[in-house]
Amino acid sequence: MPTLPWTTLTQPPPGARAFVTASRPEARPLRDVPRFFRGYPAARRQVRSAPGGLGAAPVAEPFRRTSRPPSARADEDARYVCARTEPRRSVMTSLRPVMRESVFPFREAPAGDLPADRRRLAEERRARQAASDPAGPGGTAPGGDGPAAA
Repeated sequence: MPTLPWTTLTQPPPGARAFVTASRPEARPLRDVPRFFRGYPAARRQVRSAPGGLGAAPVAEPFRRTSRPPSARADEDARYVCARTEPRRSVMTSLRPVMRESVFPFREAPAGDLPADRRRLAEERRARQAASDPAGPGGTAPGGDGPAAA
């Protein structure tokens, strides 16, 4: 699964706010990765078609056992509806036995800054990964992309 660029789903009006969700679900053992990603395409379609969608940019990292499906909704209700609508609801429920404890942070941001917000999320993720890199600062973790940036 390739990393896809930010896709604007609906052009927000000037000055609008967005509710950005930046989840990072993670499969426990590597053997569960196929099951983990099996429902990904259906859940992705649902995120893109759910009411109130402003943008999305799914990132799949099978060898790290994670996905990062950031998305932005027009309001908090749309965010909850998206999370609880099929097929995403069933996919996430069925994956609970193979998932590590996952974090689903969200925040409100200016809708006009969404692609920039995505870049900031990616920078925050890289900083967290560098801090928890098993090879330590400046090292290269197995399967890594090079030195860990501090």
